[in-house]
Amino acid sequence: MKRALLLSGGVDSSVALHLMMERGEEPDLFYIYIGADEEGFQDCPSEEDMEMVRWLAHHYGRPLEVINLHREYWDYVVQYIIDTVRVGHTPHPDMLCNRIIKFGYFNEYAGRDYDQIATGHYATKRIIKDKHYLATAVDALKDQTDFLAQITYPQLVKAHFPLGELPKSEVRCIASMAHLVTAQRKDSQGICFLGKVDYNQFIEKYLGTLSGNIVELETGKVVGEHRGYWFHTIGQRKGLGLSGGPWFVIRKDIETNTLYVSRGYDVETQYGNVVEMPEMHFITENPMAGDELDVTFKVRHTPDFTKGLLRRDGGIYTLHSEELIQGIAPGQFCTIYDTEKKICHGSGVIARGMRM
Repeated sequence: MKRALLLSGGVDSSVALHLMMERGEEPDLFYIYIGADEEGFQDCPSEEDMEMVRWLAHHYGRPLEVINLHREYWDYVVQYIIDTVRVGHTPHPDMLCNRIIKFGYFNEYAGRDYDQIATGHYATKRIIKDKHYLATAVDALKDQTDFLAQITYPQLVKAHFPLGELPKSEVRCIASMAHLVTAQRKDSQGICFLGKVDYNQFIEKYLGTLSGNIVELETGKVVGEHRGYWFHTIGQRKGLGLSGGPWFVIRKDIETNTLYVSRGYDVETQYGNVVEMPEMHFITENPMAGDELDVTFKVRHTPDFTKGLLRRDGGIYTLHSEELIQGIAPGQFCTIYDTEKKICHGSGVIARGMRM
C-alpha cells in the first residue's frame, strides 16, 4: 500500500511519522505551503515549520515534497472566513481546511497517487459491513472529529489517523523518547495553517474597525463600546472589556453594529435547546431511517457531548437538545454523533439557535 503523510512541523504529525515508520509503513512526506507573507502576515510560521519538516525527512530518510496551495487557500478558506464574519456569523475555517485543502486539493494534485493520506489528527475510523465511518479518538480532550465532520466519503476512505488510539500525553512522551526536534514545540493556536497569526488582527486587516455600542439586553443601557461586530461571536465572554461581569454576547444587530450582552452565568437568554440547520452533510450515509434520530452532538470544540433528537422536516434539520446549551452561534457547525459518542455522522451549519 502506498502512503502519503501530511507533515505540519508540529509534534502530532511528527509522531504520526515515527509510528508509521515503526510499523513499516514508510510514507512519502508532504508539506502544504500556504505562504501568507505576501498577504501581510509575516508571522506566518511556514519558515520554522519547513525547518522542522526537513529535519524529519532527513532523520527518517523519507522523500519530502512541498505542495503550494497558496491560491486555493486564499480563494476558498480565507474568502469563506471574511464572507462569514461580514454577515455577523462565526466561521469554522478548520472544517474548510480539511475538506478543501488537506483532503481536497492536496489529493487532486498529489494524493491521488496514494492509497492512504495520513495526518496527525486525533480521530479514528471504523469499518462496519465494508463501510468506513469516522470515529472519535481515545483522547476525548484532543478529539478532532468535529474538525473533520465535513469531509466526503471518498476522502474518509483514504484518510489514515495514526494517533487516534493514543492520548496526547503519550504522543508527547513518544516524541521525547524518539528525540524528535518537535518534541517540545507548542501546539499551534489560531487560524488553520496560519499558526501564530492572531485572529482579530487577521479580521481587522480585511474588515477594519467600526465603533459600536455594547448594550445590556435586559435594560437597553449602553455599557461599553466595541470595535466592530465581526470581532465577536454569540456566547463570547472574554475580550469585551466590561467590568462587573461576567458578561456574555447574546445577540448582534448587524444593521446598527450593536452588541447585546447579559451579565451572569445563569442568564436565561444565553441558552437554547434547538439548533436549526438548513441542510446536513452526512459523511458515510444518512443514518436517519425516518424523520427522527436519537443522537449526541456538539456545537463547539469541546470534549463534552450533549444528547438530543435530530428531526428532518423537508430540507430543514432541527436538533432538539435534552439540556440547555450556551452560546449557539450561527455560522458554526453542529456535529452529529451516534448515541454511544463513537461514530461521527457529519455536520451542518447552524442557521440559528432557539429556546422552546
